Amino acid sequence: MELSVKTQRRRQIIDLTTEVQTALPPDHTGLAVLTVLHTTAAMTTADLDPGTDLDLLDALDTLLPNRTWRHPHNPQHAPDHLLASIVGPSVTVPVQNGQLVLGTWQRIIMIEFDGPRDRRIRLTLVRSSSP
Repeated sequence: MELSVKTQRRRQIIDLTTEVQTALPPDHTGLAVLTVLHTTAAMTTADLDPGTDLDLLDALDTLLPNRTWRHPHNPQHAPDHLLASIVGPSVTVPVQNGQLVLGTWQRIIMIEFDGPRDRRIRLTLVRSSSP
């Protein structure tokens, strides 16, 4: 199954929790694996109290030094790829009886590093082998 996301800003956090929950079959128990199919976006979980999305983006920006990059088609674009690699392309979340198993404040998010763009996210469901 594939989810589509249209981002609006260059750097942005998109909450996908409700969309993922809606896509789950009611009888699914196992894992939901979400993978963003791009090299300048990432997947993870986060607390999304007001302003924490911007705090996360600011914190990620400080991870990389200000330097000359060697990215062949656009050196200024290299940090977008590097930050996506640091966070990672996928997140795995347990599912019990069709319900995401998340902590109280956890939300499933996609992080856009090079928007605005149309993004594709693959949702793979893995069934539990135990009752």
